[in-house]
Amino acid sequence: MHTLPDNLYTAAQTREIDRSIIEDHHISGSELMSRAAKAALDILVKTWPRTKYIIVLCGAGNNGGDGYDLAHQAINQGFNVDVIELGNPDKMSEEALKARQGFLSTGQQAQPFNGDIKDADVLVDALFGTGLDRPVTGEYAKAIEAVNAKTHTPVLSIDIPSGLNADTGKIMGVAVQADVTVSFLGLNQGLFTGDGPNLSGCIYFNDLDAPDTVYETIPTATKLALFEHYQSLLSPRARSAHKGDFGHLLVVGGNQGMSGAARICAEAGARTGAGLISIATHPEHANWLNIDRPELMVKAIHSVDDLTSPLAKASVISFGPGLGQNAWSETLFNTLINTDKPMVIDADALNLLSQHPHNKPNWILTPHPGEAARLLGTNSSEIEADRFQAVKQIQQKYGGVVVLKGAGTLICDGQTTLVSTAGNPGMASGGMGDALTGIIGGLLAQKMSLFDAASLGVILHGMAADRAAKEHGERGLLALDLLPHLRHLLNSK
Repeated sequence: MHTLPDNLYTAAQTREIDRSIIEDHHISGSELMSRAAKAALDILVKTWPRTKYIIVLCGAGNNGGDGYDLAHQAINQGFNVDVIELGNPDKMSEEALKARQGFLSTGQQAQPFNGDIKDADVLVDALFGTGLDRPVTGEYAKAIEAVNAKTHTPVLSIDIPSGLNADTGKIMGVAVQADVTVSFLGLNQGLFTGDGPNLSGCIYFNDLDAPDTVYETIPTATKLALFEHYQSLLSPRARSAHKGDFGHLLVVGGNQGMSGAARICAEAGARTGAGLISIATHPEHANWLNIDRPELMVKAIHSVDDLTSPLAKASVISFGPGLGQNAWSETLFNTLINTDKPMVIDADALNLLSQHPHNKPNWILTPHPGEAARLLGTNSSEIEADRFQAVKQIQQKYGGVVVLKGAGTLICDGQTTLVSTAGNPGMASGGMGDALTGIIGGLLAQKMSLFDAASLGVILHGMAADRAAKEHGERGLLALDLLPHLRHLLNSK
């Protein structure tokens, strides 16, 4: 992924951008189509400079029009090009039909899809654009399957991989697996979460020289979560600083057999820069939990009375890692749910919250899709079907800030939703969520706002994982492998 704008849009918003350019600024649809085709062809040539033979698959909509125009321009540049067309040309828009006629003017004919696709240097996917709102079926589905079967042939998708929902990032039955996606006018939010990151490959963006004023009239509350927006929060510390300036994080969790989760959370909070770290945990392992990290203070919780002192001293609480769901866990939950101190809620604390719902303004909830499903009384498939809707529903029901983890983690405070592009599949291992809970708690302890702590925490977590994976690979990546890279990021200014 290359440098991209911050703002993300729904399909309806990108259609409105397109309409405004055409109607309010008098730039024709055909001109925009030509600019899009040129931009996509330029990216194709730069990405695969040895390309000689291109096959373009065109649908009957304006996305297909972009494909016909690209084919026309590629032929004029000396490329060998074939076009496979699907759908009825008679139903094309005026702009798309004009682009098709431009391609036909070269003397070539578009070919119907016959169930197979020849070998080529590059396949261009111009079947569906961002307006797809129903499952792909019939010949279109077969064509997408044929594209995906050409595993050794690179694929460039125009606008969005065909079959991917532009709003939700969900596959609509079947979708193209692209190596490169070239997006125009407005980045669609579905490219960056759910199935989007897996299907889109390297994403490029071109605004087609749209007037800046267009974007001022079509605001969006969905944006990319970018590290550079938060670096000012990591300014050097005053030379006179002391540990009391950076908060006291209390980690509550670690039931029998699950001490590691609390330890990972606590150490991540310490490495994030909290001034003091305490762990309130099960008596079974309290005596040795900090044996090789003596900077961590540990308190054995036999009964609710044992929480009184740690709670009084803490400025922020990270609650849930390794908590479990038994009488001991519920005792802690019933006590902490009534505290007014800022909290990060994760793991089994979320599962207990789903059974005893509360709405509070001063906490951060960090569910994965399974936990999110329990919070909303549904299943994880429904959560993944529309992650943007799910994170907003959780925030409305429970308050505070919600972090919906997964590919393209979402951070929502009820007004703004950020989407993180940091992270990799190596993070699919035990303890990663515990580390995130500690990182966010550590930032919150340093007096960041709920939304800033959640957003920066997610970004740092993903970036540290990316650096760790680059060093040693994704497979076998462990939560504590992130901490050296986390520390470097926090001090990189």
